[in-house]
Amino acid sequence: MFIRNIQSEKSRFVALQGQSFPVGPTLTEDGVNFCIFSKNATLVELLIFNHINEIYPAEVFTLNPKYNKTYHYWHIFLEGAYEGLIYAFRIHGPYEPHKGHLFDSSKVILDPYAKAVVIPETYDRKEHCKLGKGGLHSMKNVVVDITNYDWEGDIHPRTPFSRTVIYEMHVGGFTKNPNSGVSPEKRGTFAGLIEKIPYLKELGITAVELLPIFQFDKQDAPPGLINYWGYSPISFFAPHQDFSTEPNSLKVLDEFRDMVKALHSEGIEIILDVVFNHTGENKEDGPTYSFKGIDNSIYYILEKDKSKYKNYSGTGNTLNANQSIVRRMILSALHFWVRDMHVDGFRFDLASILSRDENGNPIENPPILWDIESDPILAGTKLIAEAWDAAGLYQIGSFVGDSWKEWNGKFRDDVRAFLRGDQGKISDFVTRVIGSPDIYAAKNREAEQSINFVSCHDGFTLMDVVSYNHKHNLANNEGNRDGNNENYSYNFGVEGPTNNKYINKLRKRQIKNLHVINILSLGAPMILMGDEVCRTQQGNNNAYCQDNEISWFDWDLVAQNQEMFRFVKILIQKRLLRETSQRGFNLSLIEFLQKPLIEWHGVELGKPDWRKNSHAIAATFSSLSGLVSMHYMVNAYFEDLSFELPQLIDGHPIQWKRWIDTAKESPDDIQQWKDSPWINGECYLVKAHSIVIAIGNLKK
Repeated sequence: MFIRNIQSEKSRFVALQGQSFPVGPTLTEDGVNFCIFSKNATLVELLIFNHINEIYPAEVFTLNPKYNKTYHYWHIFLEGAYEGLIYAFRIHGPYEPHKGHLFDSSKVILDPYAKAVVIPETYDRKEHCKLGKGGLHSMKNVVVDITNYDWEGDIHPRTPFSRTVIYEMHVGGFTKNPNSGVSPEKRGTFAGLIEKIPYLKELGITAVELLPIFQFDKQDAPPGLINYWGYSPISFFAPHQDFSTEPNSLKVLDEFRDMVKALHSEGIEIILDVVFNHTGENKEDGPTYSFKGIDNSIYYILEKDKSKYKNYSGTGNTLNANQSIVRRMILSALHFWVRDMHVDGFRFDLASILSRDENGNPIENPPILWDIESDPILAGTKLIAEAWDAAGLYQIGSFVGDSWKEWNGKFRDDVRAFLRGDQGKISDFVTRVIGSPDIYAAKNREAEQSINFVSCHDGFTLMDVVSYNHKHNLANNEGNRDGNNENYSYNFGVEGPTNNKYINKLRKRQIKNLHVINILSLGAPMILMGDEVCRTQQGNNNAYCQDNEISWFDWDLVAQNQEMFRFVKILIQKRLLRETSQRGFNLSLIEFLQKPLIEWHGVELGKPDWRKNSHAIAATFSSLSGLVSMHYMVNAYFEDLSFELPQLIDGHPIQWKRWIDTAKESPDDIQQWKDSPWINGECYLVKAHSIVIAIGNLKK
């Protein structure tokens, strides 16, 4: 059925009926099929633009409900349409807030399934918040040929979680600093990240976890600032244009895939931090550019007063993830990123929201989570849940399904608290080190269920954990009210940077302690970008709107803090790699840690101190064969302590080498096992705020 072009009788295209599947734009040899879901719309128009910055469309096609609608799917086929065509929708319907309907036919509306979003130079978020305000410089979509890319035989590395070390990073912030050595046009882009793969490879990580790379609204931030982290999604399919060397082009898709292919060639996986819990349209007074204007009551969870949003995300709205249409969209997006973009895994932001029903109530078997868990396309994909939400639904240890792993926030808090000297934390600390059995063992979950971390994007960097007692977020223009108040941090006597050599020595010692526990504990470790070289955010623990040197990786730190980089690199090597020495240390640390025999001690052998005021613990980890052992001595006290060393293992004499002593200067703080010095004597003096690990094998 031909559709009348209401703007011009002459058109570049022939308009045909189209079909209801697939949803979104589908490019064929003959043209493009467009399909969008809207249950409550009364009329849908397809808008065609000649240029990104155009306010008014060059052509408008009105979809006839009799011929261009199947069930609640509106569709049209444009014969002659092509890749690169700029388009959007105008959707008519009732404006009845009390029923949850917020249709605004003055607005240009984005296609939720589009693979590219382009943004005009004069886009103004505030203008899109005004009801009935048309004639705006609006975001638009572009038709994409997703099949036109040569993967050159690229395959997923499929690294098991037991051998995974994750590096959480921001694509832009990794290379935006002028001292990155990356050419200006590539700074802050996927292409810029490619140039730094040798650095990641040298560090030894096996996976990068990228903060949101979906197209997001940079203007969703306090006045004068921009949204840097990207937790303000506009589209769940389109990569963020600013991460391309040519913004507002289709090149962003190729450059993302180039990055994936380059990382895979070095055995490094790509995990995306995905935000399926809310969108950048925010609360009632937020902008309308997509879901609000398509079918607000379908896509969002609403209060009983349907003019209001339920806000489990802390950002103003909550995506209705278990509504069937939204479920299908989320699953389709995940399919796209795995099948077409070769992504290896996902970290689901505020994932507990995905376990809420259409009224916001927690449910035992959430459909969307089981869809993801059982989906064949996603089989083998890494699935990581941030198993809580902003409304207090905390699901650590009880997140649905066998495939899901969890960010372990308790690991971060308990390890930080014990190492800074808090009372009553000894048992919690030990529990975290051995894989959080209080959380996982009772449910027959493996240790790698826990994604261990001592810092992440949301909070202090490790340098700030040891430099600040309080958050310093005034630069966010929110009166220092934002960000967590409790950071389990300790500044060692001075708030912020200091020239005091003794304090600086203690701070670096504590950072090493945190790295040791994070990387060597049972579970899969995650490291925050820059913690390996003591990156600081100047005490800002919520730098979501700081697209500047507060957040960027300072590449000068790599040379300045080679000691710390070397320390972390060797820790990772020993976790993952097998080393054979002349004295029989033929094992990889991860293999050793999976099923150790553990004996607990205090400063005296066999006498662990579990009292509330205890700040020291020791443990002997022995391999099942009994031939190789490791002895941990942790002193979180403010004074030096002498620890007894085991002289016998299972009745046989053992000889110890000092592998790690965080109180010693580099290179004695950590050594290759073959170079580690032998320990003489039956005791070892462990300095205040330090960790010592000895490795030993039975005397021959």
